[in-house]
Order: sequence, then structure tokens, then C-alpha cells
Amino acid sequence: MANITARPLTLRDVSAASGVSEMTVSRVLRNRGDVSAATRERVLEAAKSLGYVPNKIAGALASQRVNLVAVVIPSLSNMVFPEVMAGISRVFEDTELQPVVGVTDYMPEKEQKVLYEMLSWRPSGVIVAGLEHTEASRAMLHASGIPVVEIMDVDGEPIDAMVGISHRRAGREMARAILKAGFEHIGFLGTKMPLDHRARKRFEGFTEVLAKSGVEIADKEFYSGGSALAKGREMTATMIERTPEIDFLYYSNDMIGAGGLLYLLENGVSIPEEIGLAGFNGVDLLEGLPRRLTTMDACRREIGERAAQIIAQRVENPGKDIETTVELEPTISYGETLRRK
Repeated sequence: MANITARPLTLRDVSAASGVSEMTVSRVLRNRGDVSAATRERVLEAAKSLGYVPNKIAGALASQRVNLVAVVIPSLSNMVFPEVMAGISRVFEDTELQPVVGVTDYMPEKEQKVLYEMLSWRPSGVIVAGLEHTEASRAMLHASGIPVVEIMDVDGEPIDAMVGISHRRAGREMARAILKAGFEHIGFLGTKMPLDHRARKRFEGFTEVLAKSGVEIADKEFYSGGSALAKGREMTATMIERTPEIDFLYYSNDMIGAGGLLYLLENGVSIPEEIGLAGFNGVDLLEGLPRRLTTMDACRREIGERAAQIIAQRVENPGKDIETTVELEPTISYGETLRRK
């Protein structure tokens, strides 16, 4: 596993990499002074390749750090991440650290911009959702010289530390439960995979187990944007019409699963006798549905707590050896939409 740089990069590092003076580097990065286009391009390229982020508080604080922790998440509207934030905030209440949130909308380029701005204020640590980032984002995190915890996923190699679940394992376990219950014609409904890496990994684990049992996905339906409940209804209607032999629907999250459940109940479908259903995340919304949806707890609050604990411990004891890979174990909540055998 790669280690975080022992110290943050400085103007001197960019100066050495670009072959110009520190004063010239400063002028370029502040967009001031008379600097040739060729020199400006050379300096900017050196800074980007090193992962250098300008220090906006240089000289203002003796410690060169603020008691802020950058928390970079894909969405605030997704019901998953407020619970993660609650876990983070609970731990930081007992410290001087304060979380500051940046939202990426699942866009790698936006994550890169958010990280650039947040790291420029020299936070005490970074908590960022996911293990997939642009090369520039990875370079900035490597070069930050502060604790970095990637959360929600452990299917990959972390930059520094990671806390989450194995989404491939989650997909495999759900597939085994569905097959054990006797379902054979299984449809998958979820977000578009290129941006939702964790849903993609669940799908990979899910189809891996099905394939080993000689079962292929009978149909797939994907969406992006819009109300999840409405999309769940729409996608379910489309799939049932297109593939009437479907006897089980596996949704990539509970919100679209709830929409599908409501649509099927309104249309007189017997659940799970005619069609079984399962979602993912274990959100509180499920308690208010006419039928409890089978789902899987994603350990959201605990993920936030454990990530915050790593940051707090590393800030308080920078030289201490602290566990940096924490894999939590999700469990199936069977509800009333999957026959349990």
C-alpha cells in the first residue's frame, strides 16, 4: 500500500521540478507578474504532476493547519450520506476537529476541483467517498501530508486508509440468498455504472454467483437523475412489460426498490409469490412501506464513525501506528419480499 508523503509539497518542490525560481512559481500560481506563456505552462504542468496545491493560509498560522476535516461526498440528497455525516460528526464532537463538506455529484472532475479548493486551506485530514479518483486527485491526496480516509468501499487499493464494505461481497451474498429462495428469472435495476462504482461492483459480485449456478441476468434497466421513487416505478413497469417471465427484481438502492414495490402492489402483483424484490442500503424509509423490502445494511453510520476515529487518532498521535483498513460486514435484512429458505 502506498504511503502518504511525509511532508506537504512547497514552492521549492515546484521550483525544482520546473527549473524556475520560487518567485516565478509564486507569480504563476497567483496569476500575477510578467511571466512568459512557455514558463507559465511549464510551472503549471510541474505543479499538476506533483499534486501541488497552493497554501492559502501560509504565514497566517504557525501550525500551517486548521482544525477542519474535508469530507468529500457525492450527494446530500442521497439518504445514505447524511447518516455517514452523522457518524463523522458524533466522533468529532469530542475533539477540536470540525467537518467541512464538499459535494461532487458523482463527477470525478468535480471531485478534483473540490479537493483542490479544500486542500488549499490545509485541513487536518480528508475523508472522501470511494476509491476511484482522477490521477490529479490522487496526486493531490498523496502529496497532502495529512491523513486521508477513503470510505464506503474496500474493493481496491487505498491511498492511505479506507473504511467500508466489500460491495462485490454484498452482491455475492444477495445472489446466494435469491438463488436459495428458488428464483430463476432475475432482473437488475440500477444507476448507470460508469459513475456509480460501488453499484458496479455489487453487480459484478451478483452476476458472478449467478453465473456459477448457470443463471444469467434476464434483463437490465439503468437510470440517471430524477426522483428515485418515480424512476423505480417507471423502470419496473418497463422491465415487467419487456420481460414478463421475470420472477425477481434486484435494485441497486432502496429508493428505486421502494418505487418498484409500490408499482407492483398497485397492480395487484403478489410479492414475493409472483415476483420477489431486494434493494440495498437499509434506509429508514423502508419502515413506512406497505411491505418491508428485503435489503442489506451498508453500515453507513459506523463507516462515518470509524473514518473519523482514524483521522482524530492520526491528528493526535501522528507517529502512532493505527489500523488503516477497516472492512465492515453488511447483513441481509430479509423483510417481506424474499422467501427465506
